[in-house]
Amino acid sequence: MLKEIAIITITMANLNGVDVAYRDHLGYQLVENAPVSAALASLWSAPAMAGQRSMLLAPADGAPVYLRLVEDEPVAGYAPMTSWGWNATEILVADPDGLAESLADSPFTIIGPPKDLWAAPDAPRAFQVLGPGNEVLYLTSNPQMERVFGLSPDYGVERVFIMIVAGPSMGALRTFYADTLGAPSEPATAWQISVIANANDFAPETTFGLTVAAIAPGYLIELDEYPPSLGMRPGNTGHLPPGIAAVGFTTQGLDPAKLDWRSAPRPMAEFPYDGRSVGVTVGPAGEWIELIETAAESD
Repeated sequence: MLKEIAIITITMANLNGVDVAYRDHLGYQLVENAPVSAALASLWSAPAMAGQRSMLLAPADGAPVYLRLVEDEPVAGYAPMTSWGWNATEILVADPDGLAESLADSPFTIIGPPKDLWAAPDAPRAFQVLGPGNEVLYLTSNPQMERVFGLSPDYGVERVFIMIVAGPSMGALRTFYADTLGAPSEPATAWQISVIANANDFAPETTFGLTVAAIAPGYLIELDEYPPSLGMRPGNTGHLPPGIAAVGFTTQGLDPAKLDWRSAPRPMAEFPYDGRSVGVTVGPAGEWIELIETAAESD
C-alpha cells in the first residue's frame, strides 16, 4: 500500500536561518513559508500547532519529497535518537566525503564521519549530522538508488529516500509495516550503529536489530530495534511530537477499516496535498504516519 515518501515533518525550537542553512549547504529551496493552517492542525489532532511558523523545503532539482519544518516549544527530556519513533531522515548525496568537508564550521554538526556501510565496490557510503534544529540526517551515496532515480554523477544533494523508525520490538515493527501498510521486510540482522550508541552512552560494540522495508522503487523504511528501556517519545499535549514528528507517504488502495486512525482521512486542499485524501495513523513505536491517497494505477 505504501508508495513514495512525500513529506517529512520536523519540529524545532527556532526556524530563524534554518532555510538559509539548508539552501547554502544542501541546496534545498524554500517553496512555502506560511503558518500551520487550522486544517492541518486538525488533521494532526494537534490544535496547539495552528498558527505555528512553518516552512516547506524541496531539493534543488525539485523532486517532490518535502521537508516541512515547524516551530514548536521544546519538550523536556527529549534528545535525538534516544526514544522510539521516527529518528532519522536519509538523503541521497553524490559525494559524502566532499560534502562532509564542506560542512565544517556550518550549522550542520557531523556526528558520524563518512564510511562505507559494508565491504563491496558498489556499497553505499554515508555520514550523519545534527542539523540546525537538532534533527538527525544521514547523508548517503547509494549507487543502486541513484540509478533508480536516473541521477547524473554530479547531482549534488537530492531527495529523502529512507526514513528510519525505531521501536522496542522488531517483530511488532515488521508485522505492522507488512500486514497493515503492505511493506514487507526480511528478518533483522545485528548492526553496530555508532550514532545510536553514542547518543545513549552505550558501549561502542552495542548492536541493534536492523532491516529495511521496500516501498516504491527507490524508497525504503529502515526498521531499528532499540532497547525497551529507552521508551516512548515524550511530548506536549496538543502538539506534534518533538524531532521527526510525522512522515507522509503516498498510498494506493487505502482501506480505512484496516487502520486505527488518529485522524480519519479527509481531503486536504493545501499544497503539497493538492486535494488528495489524507489520514493520520500511529505505528507500534508511537510514530505518526500520514497516508496520502493517490489514484490507482491503470492496468
